[in-house]
Amino acid sequence: MRVLIYHRDGEAWRDVLRARLPEASVEIAGESGNPQADFLVAWKPPASLFEEQTRLKGIVNLGAGVDALLQNPALPRETPIVKLRDAGMGELIADYVRYGVFHFQRDFDRYRRQQAACEWREFDVVDKDDWGVGVLGLGAIGTRVAEALAADGFPVHGWSRSPKQLETITCHDGDDGLDALLGQVRTLVTLLPDTPATRQIVNRDTLAKLAPGASLINPGRGTLIDEAALLEALGDGEREGEDEGRLRGALLDAFPTEPLAADSPLWTHPRILVTPHMAGPTPLGAAADQVADALAAMARGEPVKTIDPDAGY
Repeated sequence: MRVLIYHRDGEAWRDVLRARLPEASVEIAGESGNPQADFLVAWKPPASLFEEQTRLKGIVNLGAGVDALLQNPALPRETPIVKLRDAGMGELIADYVRYGVFHFQRDFDRYRRQQAACEWREFDVVDKDDWGVGVLGLGAIGTRVAEALAADGFPVHGWSRSPKQLETITCHDGDDGLDALLGQVRTLVTLLPDTPATRQIVNRDTLAKLAPGASLINPGRGTLIDEAALLEALGDGEREGEDEGRLRGALLDAFPTEPLAADSPLWTHPRILVTPHMAGPTPLGAAADQVADALAAMARGEPVKTIDPDAGY
């Protein structure tokens, strides 16, 4: 089995996969002339790599999001694609979201603005029971996040395209289910894949259905949010009490174009906290186990869980 790696940390991936697959030939793209490989393990490979590699039996995407891969014009559509499913990212993203929920529930956003004005004023704490959280997307990571929030004591509502049942989560599906969820939450978390059906799912209409003073956390895909509608819902955000009925704040980790442009108004808005797509970095060890298992199974001709290119996940 010949495996080719394309990743910014190619040497680390080569070493961990060689240790787990001692009988395989594992090389980094570009180091040995890119001989024809059986499998490609990659994150956002260029079209030229697919044009060179014409005998691939499978592709492993080194991340949970496959939108960049599916948008590659040279991607061989008939080749099976396996993506990372949680692989340790779920715990990291759950921690990120939990921080974001507490950031708003405990008024740290307001205290940050007060500090800049040297203002000493305490806010009453809203009980967790009264702080519903909505999680859009109940895949492996979304479920992990929803369950972590429920364990913290928040009422959690989850939404997915098709019906699901989770013991500690109130599950919704379909358009009516989305409307029902939006009316019951004070923080909305977006963890959906990037598909034609989910792009800008958080838009002017969606935001208008949230309760006044709601907050938004996006550790998922940047394409899920209509940024113009978000800025409109936030208002100028300069003074407390003057934005009643508008969105309270947003914690954003993903954007349609990355890095986020220096002139983006998201950087300087007083009610937005920007992080550089760091919510769920891929833990190498857990991910390598998952990748090695998938490669070994595909090499033996065994069935593996692949993505549906038409669905986008």
